[in-house]
Amino acid sequence: MEQIIVKQPSLPIRIYRFYLDGFRQMTLGKTLWKIIFIKLLIMFGVLKLFFFPDFLATNFTTDKDRADYVIDQITQSVQVTNTLEKGDQL
Repeated sequence: MEQIIVKQPSLPIRIYRFYLDGFRQMTLGKTLWKIIFIKLLIMFGVLKLFFFPDFLATNFTTDKDRADYVIDQITQSVQVTNTLEKGDQL
């Protein structure tokens, strides 16, 4: 009597197939995922336009001015930290 050995797919492939089959069989879940996607689109797309204006574009005219401002802001916190570590006062 011969024994037939069936090789199982690797773990990542089994996990992928598990989720793929689960998403295919969803009915209500598909609608909920659509609602979640629409809410994320509104939160990150629409609200950004109104509450997060492009600060650098409105306050600086050239890329060099923008880059200098960003470098100053980044290094300013490092300079303050180094000064405080040495015991100097502001």
